[in-house]
Parts: sequence; C-alpha cells; structure tokens
Amino acid sequence: MKKYILFLGMTLASMAGFSQHDAKARAVLDKMAEAYRQAGAVSIQFSGTQSGLLNVKGNKFYLKSGGIETWFDGTTQWSYIKQNDEVNVSSPTPEELQSINPYALVNLYKKGFNYIYSGTQRHNGKQGEEVVLIPQTEQDIRRITLCVGPESQPLYINIMLQNGDEQEFFIQSYLTCQNLNDSSFKFDKSKYPHAEIIDLR
Repeated sequence: MKKYILFLGMTLASMAGFSQHDAKARAVLDKMAEAYRQAGAVSIQFSGTQSGLLNVKGNKFYLKSGGIETWFDGTTQWSYIKQNDEVNVSSPTPEELQSINPYALVNLYKKGFNYIYSGTQRHNGKQGEEVVLIPQTEQDIRRITLCVGPESQPLYINIMLQNGDEQEFFIQSYLTCQNLNDSSFKFDKSKYPHAEIIDLR
C-alpha cells in the first residue's frame, strides 16, 4: 500500500476560468466535513485502484488494504506487512499522516488548496456533486477529484499525481456511529505472535 489510499476528471487547462475558492464547492466541502464531525466513528469499505477497509474515529484510524494493515492511535502508528511478517512502528508527522490516512481530506481543503465545483456526476452508478481540489503549492498531488453524495458522504475519489499516475476509489459502504473501541486502533501483538517488530521512532 502506498500513499494517498483514499480521498485524495478535469484538466488543469479547463480550470483557468474558475476562481480560486468556488463558493459552491466550499459549501459542498463544508457540509461533508460537518457530516463527518457528527458521524462519530465511521467504517468504510472501498474498491478501485485498491480495495480495503478503513475505520476512523477522530484522529485515530485503522486501514487494511493491499496486504498491509495500519493502526494509528493518535500518537503511534503500526504498519503490519503480511508478506514480510513484520511491523514498522513510527511516530508520523502531520504531513506523513496526511498521505497515509485517506480521510485527512475531510479537513485538507481548508488550507493549501484551491477548489472548484464541477457539477453533478455519476460514478459506479452513484450520483453526487463533484469538487476538484488543486494544491496551491507544488507537491506530489496534481489534483483531487471528490464526488459527494446527497447525505454529504464521499462516493468517489480520484487522485492525479504529478507523474501522471491516477488512483481512484469507489466507496462501497459508509457506516456512521460505529462502536469502535480505542483498542481497535492499536496493534495487538498477541494476534501476530511471530511478527518482527521494527521500531523506527
């Protein structure tokens, strides 16, 4: 599993006529962020470039995708690589978390991005309002296309990287108010008794 798993088309040329901060786009993003704030713990199943499961509760998350499981309890991150039977332990920076936690996009738009509203679109049979986010400074991401459903839940995310690669994700299920204990965001060594622990802190 690489960077930008979840949440992060149109060409840049087509955006030239739009303002940096489109009011309708901002309204869609604000509603999504507020809906997420009120949703409590969320469990998301996704498919696309990669398939997997994402559980999020506040700033904690658990992500399972591409043979890797990642836990973050708000301070410490554990990444279990099944192929190597090893766990990397780290204390990620906010910037690193942004690239690992797919749901960082919920508040990402508030700083460092321009955004435009691109109308109603349909992805994988689901219709929603689409917003395109463009970084204000050069970075790995060229643009993020986000489609938001009628209940302000994400339906589709497309991430275009500077090298031209694209990653897209379809939200298959989005369950709110889930009963997720804090322990579910910590690595449980007893379930992986033979895994090698590599402490990178």
